[in-house]
Amino acid sequence: MLFDKLETLDDLLVMQLKDLYSAEKQLVEALPQMAEAAKDGRLRRGFERHLHETERQVERLERIAKDLDVDLDGHTCVAMKGLIKEGQATMSERATDEVMDAALIAASQKIEHYEIASYGTAHHYADRLGHTQVAQLLRKSLEEEQDTDTRLNDLAKNYLNQKAM
Repeated sequence: MLFDKLETLDDLLVMQLKDLYSAEKQLVEALPQMAEAAKDGRLRRGFERHLHETERQVERLERIAKDLDVDLDGHTCVAMKGLIKEGQATMSERATDEVMDAALIAASQKIEHYEIASYGTAHHYADRLGHTQVAQLLRKSLEEEQDTDTRLNDLAKNYLNQKAM
């Protein structure tokens, strides 16, 4: 439990930030495995690019924590833990290279959609509470997640899924 009692929108914002921080730190550990499992060079490079983006998002969250004078450590995002576990199970399946790449994109998009929902919620709370700088930083991460999802979707629809057929 993060709080004895959630009483304010500020409490919810901090709860979202702690969850995002844990999620992103877990993803920093998982993305190299996903990049290694990817057979297609474009997909591998996409995972590597997203790793660098995720590292910057962790730094942004640390900056937000400093600005709000809160500690983001000490919480585990159970949802991300489950999404990563599911992705790892997928990577252990026997599959052709093309099918594995399509499966990696599917697993990645589940993660992206979780992050988009989480950043969108945190951004709204920060904006509503008048934390302008925090809202801007969260909006930047939200836009990065949306762009990553679009790139994955395009790669799947226009190339990898066809190869997997």
